[in-house]
Amino acid sequence: MAAKFTSESRRKLALVIGIGDYENVRKLKNPQNDAKALSSLLQRIRFTTVDQQLDKTRSQLKHVLVDFEESIQSNDIVLFYFAGHGVQWEDQNYLLPKGFPDMEAADEKKKAEFLKKNAINAQDILNILSDRKPYAIIFLLDCSRQHFLRNIDLNKRALNANESRSVGLTAMHKADSLVAFSCAPGALVDDRSEEQNSLFMKHLLKHLATPNEDIANVLRDVTNGMMQDSNSTQIPFINVQLRHKNIYLCEQADADINHGNISSDLDQLYSSSSSSSSLQQTPDRLNSQSE
Repeated sequence: MAAKFTSESRRKLALVIGIGDYENVRKLKNPQNDAKALSSLLQRIRFTTVDQQLDKTRSQLKHVLVDFEESIQSNDIVLFYFAGHGVQWEDQNYLLPKGFPDMEAADEKKKAEFLKKNAINAQDILNILSDRKPYAIIFLLDCSRQHFLRNIDLNKRALNANESRSVGLTAMHKADSLVAFSCAPGALVDDRSEEQNSLFMKHLLKHLATPNEDIANVLRDVTNGMMQDSNSTQIPFINVQLRHKNIYLCEQADADINHGNISSDLDQLYSSSSSSSSLQQTPDRLNSQSE
């Protein structure tokens, strides 16, 4: 007789990546804050595993992804989050690791090969997670950032979420997944505000811990909040291909804190001199490994 799984018996696994300390492209100040804040929140809503990775090279991330993939079981809810530089080339999205070389120095005809060698294809990540056949994949990309685009003309354009011509990241899809971009396909995200979190993360932190709320509804609330805050200049793009209903990241039993306490704890996180004392994250197995 097949085992019957309930929502309470499902594991919730997360891989949270934040990369801002770039050497050859513009540094970003929000990704580390965003990754730390999200990791803290996911632990509080009782994710089984939260693997936080900050400022990792391509080689290190490849190993992290293999380990994370191998940990996934068929009934798991899987969350993947990336904050950092992203670039679209042709019809593919690439996530840029720490140590990414100067792309402007690459031959124009070989940029696709350059990206395959030095960046990580986001669709490939989604595919390998899907191959493990989890119950659901929540795939969050906060990485369409201003000032690193696929050609020089696009860099000159102003931020505008309503432009029809593609300049940012392209849409992605996979069965049993929810893919959320921090802005609409073709739009850009500015990392220069004085806020300690990106606009996307600000509203994720407000809504992800809502108990017994389907993740698709949570992302609708995130969208509404972002549109209000940005006067509709930054509109997230969400592609829902989930077969199952009522996918809760936070169930009522997990809601052992309220939103006010979450905000207070996050404030303490940023004021702490040592992130390791505030976060009980999965140990970084690759910290001592060279590229």
